[in-house]
Amino acid sequence: MKAVGIVVEYNPFHNGHAYHLQQAKAVAQADIVIAVMSGTFLQRGEPAMVDKWTRTKMALAGGVDIVIELPYVYSTAAATDFAKGAIFLLSAINCHAFAFGSENGAIAPFLNTFQLIDTHRSDYNMLIKESLQTGASYPKSLHYAYTQLSQKFPADYIDLSQPNNILGFHYIEAAAHLKSAIQPLTIPRIAAGYHEPVQQGATIASATGIRKALATTNELQHIQNVLPHTSFDYLMDWSTQHGHFASWEQFWPLLQFTLLRHTSHELTRYMEVTEGIEHALIKAAKTSNSFNDFMEKVKSKRYTWTRIQRMLTHIYTGYTKEQAHHLDKPSYIRLLGMSAVGQAYLGQYKKQIELPLISRVAAIKNDMLAVDIHAAEIYNISVEQQVKHNRLPKDYQTPPIRM
Repeated sequence: MKAVGIVVEYNPFHNGHAYHLQQAKAVAQADIVIAVMSGTFLQRGEPAMVDKWTRTKMALAGGVDIVIELPYVYSTAAATDFAKGAIFLLSAINCHAFAFGSENGAIAPFLNTFQLIDTHRSDYNMLIKESLQTGASYPKSLHYAYTQLSQKFPADYIDLSQPNNILGFHYIEAAAHLKSAIQPLTIPRIAAGYHEPVQQGATIASATGIRKALATTNELQHIQNVLPHTSFDYLMDWSTQHGHFASWEQFWPLLQFTLLRHTSHELTRYMEVTEGIEHALIKAAKTSNSFNDFMEKVKSKRYTWTRIQRMLTHIYTGYTKEQAHHLDKPSYIRLLGMSAVGQAYLGQYKKQIELPLISRVAAIKNDMLAVDIHAAEIYNISVEQQVKHNRLPKDYQTPPIRM
């Protein structure tokens, strides 16, 4: 059996995701699809709208055969480390290929782009440093360096201002640095751009557009056309039980308390809190009535919205620089769910999978896994603040979902 890997958040699983995994399976000529999925907190530094077990059910109902968890250490990291963790796990579970969605839609320009940057790495880093010294943000400095190089050595390259192209580049970079034999493939995104709102009558929308629509109306019927019916049903169940979807706006009182209970010096212990921003975080927390109000006060030319959200995630979950220093590559694969075909694959290739496959974690002692379980507990407490009678499943007690 051949497996193709995909890197997902499924926040939530929508029709575009269904198309992507069908195309990935076809293009890779694979028998099964394995998804490495972020847990309760995501790469843009925000809580997932529903927990990972609900999103695992959506994935399995949508056609994924095996869902494994991307540890918190990677799922909340910048693109380079996010990609490194994901590709490491997909390689370890014996995927022969991985497929990612992109605005470009062709693999050759990605390979050309990686070759350009890898060959001229020292010049690239010098150009980044040069741009940062002007006060530009890190993403803008990356784009400046890339533009300078691509103009000097013209060829067919990707547009690295597009979010999915950026991630795709880092997946290929990660596979090369890991010396993995896993084959990169890309599927063109269709119909909806990354940040586009949900269009009336559309059947494809981005996850960002779906979340914005729900934040505006809180009416699931407005997004029903862009979701598989199973995803819609799972979201309806969540909404009925919990009354709201998880977001920083919902978590704001707890986040505000977390910020204000620290001194500015104490905040510097946490990942990504650097360069004196701790003072601005506390100052804004004292005078903000909402998360959006807080963010508008803190974001700047140097600190992007996403970068600030990631540092807030680490403060909220208590993930420190000292912890990060001691956590290297994953030493396990955590199984979240599988179909019957996925179970057959694991049975057939168990001896060829490079890492221990963990299904029950209660008795496992592992520092990286402990960070995941702690983050899930923080998430659950935050969701349950106003809905005490509907308890979310304890992460360390929950077995993989079989579907």
